[in-house]
Amino acid sequence: MARIAQADVEEVKARTNIADIVGERVALKSAGVGSLKGLCPFHDERSPSFHVRPQVGYYHCFGCGESGDVYSFLRAMDHLSFTEAVERLAARIGFTLHYEDGGAAPETSGRTRLYQANTAAAEWYRAQLATAEADAGRRFLGERGFDAGAAAHFGVGYAPKGWNGLRDALRSQGFTDEELVAAGLLSQGQRGVYDRFRGRLVWPIRDVTGQTIGFGARRLYDDDQGPKYLNTPETPIYKKAQVLYGLDLAKKDISRSHRVVVVEGYTDVMACHLAGVTTAVATCGTAFGAEHMRVVGRIVGTEATGEVVFTFDPDAAGQKAAVRAFAEARTSALQSYVAAGPEGLDPCDLRLNRGDAAVRSMIETKSPLFEFVIDQRIAGHDLASVEGRVAALAASAPIVAEIKDSGIRSRYEHVLARRLGEDLGEVHRAVERAARAARSPQAPAAPGARRGDQGSEQESAPPPATRVTLASLPRTADAALERDALMGVLQYGHLVDAAEIDAALALPMQVPALDAVRQTLQAQPDRVRVGWAAQAAESVREPYRSLAVELLTASFPALTEAEAQVSTRSLARRLRVRAVDRDKHELIGAIQRLPADSEEGRAVRLRLRDLDALRRTLTEAF
Repeated sequence: MARIAQADVEEVKARTNIADIVGERVALKSAGVGSLKGLCPFHDERSPSFHVRPQVGYYHCFGCGESGDVYSFLRAMDHLSFTEAVERLAARIGFTLHYEDGGAAPETSGRTRLYQANTAAAEWYRAQLATAEADAGRRFLGERGFDAGAAAHFGVGYAPKGWNGLRDALRSQGFTDEELVAAGLLSQGQRGVYDRFRGRLVWPIRDVTGQTIGFGARRLYDDDQGPKYLNTPETPIYKKAQVLYGLDLAKKDISRSHRVVVVEGYTDVMACHLAGVTTAVATCGTAFGAEHMRVVGRIVGTEATGEVVFTFDPDAAGQKAAVRAFAEARTSALQSYVAAGPEGLDPCDLRLNRGDAAVRSMIETKSPLFEFVIDQRIAGHDLASVEGRVAALAASAPIVAEIKDSGIRSRYEHVLARRLGEDLGEVHRAVERAARAARSPQAPAAPGARRGDQGSEQESAPPPATRVTLASLPRTADAALERDALMGVLQYGHLVDAAEIDAALALPMQVPALDAVRQTLQAQPDRVRVGWAAQAAESVREPYRSLAVELLTASFPALTEAEAQVSTRSLARRLRVRAVDRDKHELIGAIQRLPADSEEGRAVRLRLRDLDALRRTLTEAF
């Protein structure tokens, strides 16, 4: 395959704000001048250690050590090749790429091709919704309160009854059967390939960036012997355990409100959004799991008031779903709730029967998920008998025991005591026994449990012993000066006169690890071009590369960019003043050993005078 011209690679990166790309998957908030932070998408954590520096186009996690530029992020998150990452960003900003052989862009392949096939299919399905055959689909939508505008907003389409309608349409656009099978659009049978979705209403399933990666299809006709809902199978770009329908539309409001509402179906998402609950999402053919919780947790962010609100059908399946959701929610920093509609109505039926306000009220009158699960645990026990109450307490006490906050746990002991009609002291003792059993080394790990539930600042595995980081630097004044100066050069050196930076970087540093970084920075030919700092940090030799990346991405001690510029210049001058003072100390010692009227003595005195003048010049701005 022809290589993309390097100039274009750099241009696309320069025109792309890395915060926009990362911000589609991680809720970012300010971490000081020019710095943003959020929960790391590469490992589980409760306290944000993932920093993004839009100015230098770089990210770094101080917990797990992952770092890179916008191409690295896309490649890691979406499993793209380097070429695919560049092509995706170029398409995003409308930039035409050039290739080294001077020809046109080569035919793309792999994952990019799957995205293109799904996008083309979504457009074709939408067009089919306007045909005469799709009357059943339009009627289905209308009966549930969705007009043409709603269908267009959510991209709803129709898959005709024929076996090859989509196949023929996409083959005419240059897609092969192999590509369409890989994308999950065609199925393979004994007599060949055929359209997977036929005679169904179709919802496009998009990833968080808005790219179509699959479909959910609802049965419309009585003679359809397939399942009520049929989804895209697992493909290289569609992983149902990580996908949430509607997240592309809801992500901004989720990040803004620090709340996500999890409903059970595509029409429920539509109903919620149209009713004003624009943070609603749904799973796609699978139960809400750990991966889903991690996805929404990163977007909701780390606010103490962050919420996930579940809606469950009142039937047995809905109750089981609630218990499964609890298994994941209990290890999350988010507060978890359940919202139930009156008379067991789901959001779609509630909106249809009682209007938009009823849907909003349903969400606002939520109740804690703990209470819901406790009620499920004690249901079925005869609370009128002693034996029934004992069994109900044994079943529900472990739920309360898992609450980490002692104050909240104490309140739920009161709730459980009232539910059971038992003495509060007996309930407390049962909860304590359950807590001790859970802490016992012999006790099996709870489902969904993960490292760091004790609230440690970083939940990642300890770094390798050879890894040099900011935390491993000596705690001395000289080390602090050298650290801050290198941080300023990497982040704001391009705003300071090059001669000032050159003079500072020419001076050896006392801390060997910091001096290794300094040497690499000094060797950079052009420290004002876009992207120089990221490339310099990545080129620092091991084991000092992690240190360089942390210097590049750590929060610089300044409130504004102008203040950071002044501070960087001051730090560079302080390095030079330190060198001047060291030279003066050596010369003063030397002059005491030389005759006052000797040539050597006069030369040393002249040198001391020059150093004094230089020091006065350097300290003028202090």
